[in-house]
Amino acid sequence: MENIDWLVLLLTLGTIIGFGLWKGRIQEKNIEGYLLADRQMPWYHVTLSVMATQASAITFLSAPGQAYIDGMRFVQFYFGLPLAMIVLSITFIPIFKKLNVFTAYEFLEGRFDLKTRVMASFLFLIPRALSTGVTIAAPSIILSTILGWNLYWTNIVTGIVVTIYCMYGGSKTISYTQMQQMLVVMIGMFLAGYMVVHLLPTEMGFVDTLKVAGKMDKLDAIDWKFDLNNRYNVWSGLIGGFFLQLSYFGTDQSQVSRYLSGESIGESRLGLLMNGIFKIPMQFLILLIGSLVFVFYQFHEAPLFFNKTELGKVEQTAAYKALMKENSKVFVEKKKVVEELYTVLKTDENTSTLKIKALNAQKLETLKSKALAADKKANDLRKEVKDLMLKTNPDANINDTNYIFLSFVTKYMPQGMVGLLIAVILLASMGAMASAFSSLTSCTIVDIYQRMIHPQDTEKHYVNASKLVTLGWGIVCIIVAQFTANIGSLIEAVNILGSWFYGTILGVFLVAFYIKSIRGDAVFWAALLAEVFVIYAWWIDLTAFLWLNVIGCVLVVGFAWIISQFSKRVES
Repeated sequence: MENIDWLVLLLTLGTIIGFGLWKGRIQEKNIEGYLLADRQMPWYHVTLSVMATQASAITFLSAPGQAYIDGMRFVQFYFGLPLAMIVLSITFIPIFKKLNVFTAYEFLEGRFDLKTRVMASFLFLIPRALSTGVTIAAPSIILSTILGWNLYWTNIVTGIVVTIYCMYGGSKTISYTQMQQMLVVMIGMFLAGYMVVHLLPTEMGFVDTLKVAGKMDKLDAIDWKFDLNNRYNVWSGLIGGFFLQLSYFGTDQSQVSRYLSGESIGESRLGLLMNGIFKIPMQFLILLIGSLVFVFYQFHEAPLFFNKTELGKVEQTAAYKALMKENSKVFVEKKKVVEELYTVLKTDENTSTLKIKALNAQKLETLKSKALAADKKANDLRKEVKDLMLKTNPDANINDTNYIFLSFVTKYMPQGMVGLLIAVILLASMGAMASAFSSLTSCTIVDIYQRMIHPQDTEKHYVNASKLVTLGWGIVCIIVAQFTANIGSLIEAVNILGSWFYGTILGVFLVAFYIKSIRGDAVFWAALLAEVFVIYAWWIDLTAFLWLNVIGCVLVVGFAWIISQFSKRVES
């Protein structure tokens, strides 16, 4: 990075973190103020805070790479989100607000018993701590590789910065910081999309770029085919995604605490509904950047592998040099075909003659087949490079999805933009981490420490204890981050991790809300049995991970009903 990039990076980070600390400078004297910002946040704070919690650095690093490799199919993952927001607004928010709870799991003790509350808290704490470690590691892994930063120290510094401002100002600082973070993040991503198109051949505009991407099958966002083993189709998104999002936003304290801080039921509802409206377009645009980068690399030779550190281990071998030579030939062939494809598209756009349009349609199909065939050759060469890397080092990380976008940014973006986009990535990571630390602290203090270990003390004591617990979780998550260097696509890893637990937790809450005859013992054992089955189903690769949310939820309800009926017969 150049000096101007460092200046932009430090100014952006310093300004936003400083603003959040200034807005939250009044030290909270009670636990409600520290954990829930006195429940006084307006709807737009709720919306941006909820979005910032979900949209970590993983979203902005991994999603464009996902689209580069696999097209726009991943957007279907979010199709169940608006439906989940409606259900939450009707059911969860009024109940949580009426009961004036600090955590979602506090409600379960009144409905069931203490052990069910504690079990649900642990089912949340375990995956949240692990996924927060991934959230810390996401920018660190990429930045350390692309910019040469030390991975472990990047993890430590990022984690410490967020831990300090979470300890200092609590929920209010987090909320104000997240609002500014999301504004900068969206500006940065729009600028990135603009620059990708700007760097293409001068005669190509945005619409032209989309047409080329479409012909290369990178804009196919909808798959109607029902297939339990297909990770991303309409049905897995609507059904599996609905259960995942309902559980995530309804029972994951990192999100629940964001809308519990709303100043009224109406403000919390509006905040969540706006998130449901804005999230899919936002995710679509982020994925679209990946498809635009793919088109860019049809006119500029792409690396055979985007992780420079791993590639450096085989770069000097004769086998790799031969593959590079072959890749250059394939690129020249593919570029010529894509340029011809673009010319025919422009000709077709500028003519109204049916005969010419029919001829162009035939040409386009032929050229599309040639372009896709050339792209397949390039992908086959990428696979050979990965095989070579594994042959050289069996422990090599051969998944470079997370490196594609930032590799493009650091190589082709103008000075200043590089610093801004790296700031965007770090800010997104900090926003998600801050909510995670806050939620881990809330559950630990309210559900375990205050309820079971130290039940009666002053508000000041619990605020001070919360700060220490935040520090403790920060250390734990930094330690987890040090072991996540080779887990593949980070955006998939986090969602797979959540799918292990979210369905089970959601099942517990659905029983609590809707099946009044089932008591605590039945749902407690049902949840444990369901969780064992979900982990086993993932272990044997029974189905695509989104369906694990449905399986876990249905099993909890089913097992709880069976155990309840059996208990009634035994008692009678």
